[in-house]
Amino acid sequence: MAKIAVEQSLTNVKEALEGKGYQVIPLKTHNDAQGCDCCVITGGDENVMGIQNVVTQGPVIDARGLNANQVCEAVDSQLR
Repeated sequence: MAKIAVEQSLTNVKEALEGKGYQVIPLKTHNDAQGCDCCVITGGDENVMGIQNVVTQGPVIDARGLNANQVCEAVDSQLR
């Protein structure tokens, strides 16, 4: 099953993804994203300093304004 990194504050998203059978790991630092199939972020600290470094080749999903089910749908569609 796919490995998904999820920011720690997104507990409901983490639980929903685990319920769908995904392996979920906490996303605390950029190193946590390495080797993941997909990352889910809150978007709160996205590109704060205007610096962008690619640490994962998988999709990054911004959960702002989405509920847990919508995030799961986005993950599903990105990993198909």
